[in-house]
Amino acid sequence: MAAAGSASWQPQEEGLKEICGLLEQQISPSSSADKSQIWQQLQHYSQFPDFNNYLAFILARAEGKSVEIRQAAGLLLKNNLRTAYKMMSPAHQQYIKSELLPCLGAADKHIRSTVGTIISVVVQLGGILGWPELLQAFINCLDSNDLNHMEGAMDALSKICEDIPQVLDSDVPGLAERPINIFLPRLFQFFQSPHASLRKLSLGSVNQYIMLMPSALYASVDKYLHGLFGLANDPAAEVRKLVCAAFVQLIEVRPSVLEPHMKNVIEYMLQVNKDTDDEVALEACEFWSAYCDAQLPPEILREYLPRLIPILLSNMAYADDDESLAEAEEDESLPDRDQDLKPRFHTSRFHGSEDAEDDDDDSFNVWNLRKCSAAALDVLSNVFGDEILPTLMPIIQAKLAATGDEAWKDREAAVLALGAVGEGCINGLYPHLSEIVAFLIPLLDDKFPLIRSISCWTLSRFSKYIVQDSGHQKGYEQFDAALMGLLRRILDTNKRVQEAACSAFATLEEEAAEELAPRLEVILQHLMCAFGKYQRRNLRIVYDAIGTLADAVGGELNQPVYLEILMPPLIAKWHQVPNSDKDLFPLLECFTSIAQALGTGFTQFAQPVFQRCINIIQTQQLAKVDPVSAGVQYDKEFIVCSLDLLSGLTEGLGSGIESLVSQSNLRDLLLQCCMDDASDVRQSAFALLGDLARVCPVHLHPRLSEFLDIAAKQLNTPKLKETISVANNACWAIGELAIKVRQEISPIVMTVISCLVPILQHAEGLNKSLVENSAITLGRLAWVCPDLVSPHMEHFMQSWCIALSMIRDDIEKEDAFRGLCAMVRANPSGALSSLVFMCKAIASWHEIRSEELHNEVCQVLHGYKQMLRNGAWDQCMSALEPPVKDKLSKYQV
Repeated sequence: MAAAGSASWQPQEEGLKEICGLLEQQISPSSSADKSQIWQQLQHYSQFPDFNNYLAFILARAEGKSVEIRQAAGLLLKNNLRTAYKMMSPAHQQYIKSELLPCLGAADKHIRSTVGTIISVVVQLGGILGWPELLQAFINCLDSNDLNHMEGAMDALSKICEDIPQVLDSDVPGLAERPINIFLPRLFQFFQSPHASLRKLSLGSVNQYIMLMPSALYASVDKYLHGLFGLANDPAAEVRKLVCAAFVQLIEVRPSVLEPHMKNVIEYMLQVNKDTDDEVALEACEFWSAYCDAQLPPEILREYLPRLIPILLSNMAYADDDESLAEAEEDESLPDRDQDLKPRFHTSRFHGSEDAEDDDDDSFNVWNLRKCSAAALDVLSNVFGDEILPTLMPIIQAKLAATGDEAWKDREAAVLALGAVGEGCINGLYPHLSEIVAFLIPLLDDKFPLIRSISCWTLSRFSKYIVQDSGHQKGYEQFDAALMGLLRRILDTNKRVQEAACSAFATLEEEAAEELAPRLEVILQHLMCAFGKYQRRNLRIVYDAIGTLADAVGGELNQPVYLEILMPPLIAKWHQVPNSDKDLFPLLECFTSIAQALGTGFTQFAQPVFQRCINIIQTQQLAKVDPVSAGVQYDKEFIVCSLDLLSGLTEGLGSGIESLVSQSNLRDLLLQCCMDDASDVRQSAFALLGDLARVCPVHLHPRLSEFLDIAAKQLNTPKLKETISVANNACWAIGELAIKVRQEISPIVMTVISCLVPILQHAEGLNKSLVENSAITLGRLAWVCPDLVSPHMEHFMQSWCIALSMIRDDIEKEDAFRGLCAMVRANPSGALSSLVFMCKAIASWHEIRSEELHNEVCQVLHGYKQMLRNGAWDQCMSALEPPVKDKLSKYQV
């Protein structure tokens, strides 16, 4: 290939032909050539310094070649520049840039679009400053009045606005103003262009700046709104969709801008929510939830509810092209394809008061107008409550009364609507609950599978209240009918119904808890029957329902008659699924719940389960460094699920797990997991460390100092907020170890205290659980090493006492207060300045169960009363609220 002579670089014919030939083979569908070989050949060419010049030349100048070949050259150029641009010689960079600019106005739309993409990449890598000619070229094209040039520049500009909007809103040396100030007036002008493509590109570009809201846009926001209203009834659906998107984003980010125009905006949104184009209607529908989330005054929206609610309901019926309609035909005997299996996420074990929120996993499902309308109705019902019922219920009743097969979608939408408002309007619906449930139960047997499935969901939305009412005869009959109805549907022949019924049943289980005990046998029979007939995707939901059942009924499950139904199929599956199969995750999770529920009743199953977890962790740790000899690809989720199952076993078996731990290398494996680079592995590892510390600390002993050092490191990290759950579990584990190994914890006490104090002092920005665990661990360390901790009391007493007063009564809180009493005995003056806070913390006890601790607390208070003569004690008491004083009277002060 030619050595590059900077100014007049010219391609050599030979090289040009070769590269074009390769590109042609690469894009030709019929070519018999091996694609990977062509790829390697192109990679080989990439090593020549001027290869990218050839690609730029082909894209810009190979007039005789097909557009497809020129585009292929452009896409390859774009990908090469991503990695190579910064290392290229300035002369080559300049050549490529000079070839791109004239193409902004190329006759072919595809060439223009490819050039726009490459220009955006070059600006990402080199900035505006690195390409001074670019802005002027844009301006010349935009002002040219030639459609190709205007479109080409607008396309490139819109890609820059989308990928790197902040670049145009920055000062550029040598420019009097920021680029955005130069372009905004031109973009607004294009709102009125006769060409739909320019209206769409210019509006899309301005919309990218709503989040950043540069001062240039803020200053001309009235012009922007005027432009939006001007485009409101644009003939192009793409433009109407962008108008809706702009209003939705503005209300999320800058509601104040819209407030003066709110009635006009709402009127417009009502109109486009019925747009003939579904995508426009969907974008408009997002507005209602956004309005409610923006905490704007509900009064403005209130008057429109009688018009809005019917629109939402009519949009909740299945569209004819909804993919669910086709899926609903699927029979249960059809095996699932891999793409039917949604990605699943295991949540690592977390020790504390608030678990992570588990949202319904809708990420896998396609978001559409039906779902968005139901979500909007749900949000509205939470803001306006029962006020919406007089408008809503007559429509629901009319739709439910519609007879005939062709009206099934209306009936289905009415059931969906009832479920959507089930939380927000519960006060108004509650008096009619028994009629609603009585109405829904027969629908579980409807001939249309999607009515059966939605009835499961809607029933589950009322499950809390169905369970609440089960105390009296009629309520119990209703609870039983709902329970049996859902169990019948779990054995439906339709996959969609199976899925809905299992999920609904899991919700009912959570609410009903021990109320399920009398029906355990029939529940298990249905679940295990489903276990035998479900395909892979729904099988995961059965595991979840079994796990939830175990969590709900706990020790009630530990009876031979139940275990004979439950365990053999699970054990058979356990033997059938290999260690490298992801279908093992839900099975491991399910066993975790069962082990915790059965307690020592799980002993008979424990040995093989324990051993398999150890094997999986070992194999995966090997796979991480050497997948070939491990025979599997590394996947950390296997380690996380196995650690969590070992935690469940430890919790269930208690000290009964000791014999298993003593004969294994769990200690060394666990230490490795505590040092893993993945935070979810560390999170589960520290949870297991804390669980083991409670029941068999002796087996951790040989490597105690290493465990403690690593645990302390988790608290001392600049990125604490990113790994808050790891810190939380490590903090709790240190406390559990402290009360078992006592004085041996002393080498790390001060390191840990110095990490805990800042957490307590900045509690408001942090996760509640981490603050509670920090307070408890600090107290436990003070209890076992008061002489080390008490000299520093005045630094943390106040924030520590505030945190202690937020914790509910339990054993862990008792330990913390033992630490408090031990410190006060060692250094009484250390708490003087925080005495009011200490009194409040003591008053936060509902009742101290331990008589010995109760007496210690009495002694502490009496000690201070004695110490503070001359009215100082009374002064302290007068600073307390009356309820706090009442609580302290228990301690005879």
